[in-house]
Amino acid sequence: MPPTPLRTPETRHRVHSQDCDPLGHLNNARYLDYFLNAREEHVLTHYAGEFDQFMQARAAAWVIAKHHLSYLKPARPGQQVRILSQLIHFDNSNLVVEMQMRDEAGTRLLALLWSEMAFVQLPAGTRLDHPDALMDLLDALDVDTIAYDPDGFDERVKRVRQELKQQRRAGDAD
Repeated sequence: MPPTPLRTPETRHRVHSQDCDPLGHLNNARYLDYFLNAREEHVLTHYAGEFDQFMQARAAAWVIAKHHLSYLKPARPGQQVRILSQLIHFDNSNLVVEMQMRDEAGTRLLALLWSEMAFVQLPAGTRLDHPDALMDLLDALDVDTIAYDPDGFDERVKRVRQELKQQRRAGDAD
């Protein structure tokens, strides 16, 4: 049996001063760059072989259909951040990836993003169904402990913040 794939990869990144606004906060548009670059790194590092065969065989790719992004605390120049990504939902032709930006310790949520993506034929951009073998791979990567609700983004942000707060309190008690 193949090993269980890493469902929630994480990378660290330093916030660059040129990416910040005059207030010394990471520019809102740059959050997307940081998140999408981290997800690309996660896919290349952990799943590239699996996904490459499907993409090349079908001349297909996922394209972003929608983002939900909540900015909670500013990321500042020179700050080290952790960016986590995970698949939280998929169906026949779509998927939703959640990405979290946390502080260096991983205990405070700075921002949370849901990217909804559609599987499409290239170059036309027409929607495709995921092949069965890809559905199996997505099932292995899906973080099924997260109950996805398309209208539940704000509730998810609240839940993650509460979980991290509980972890901080438990760490202080030790």
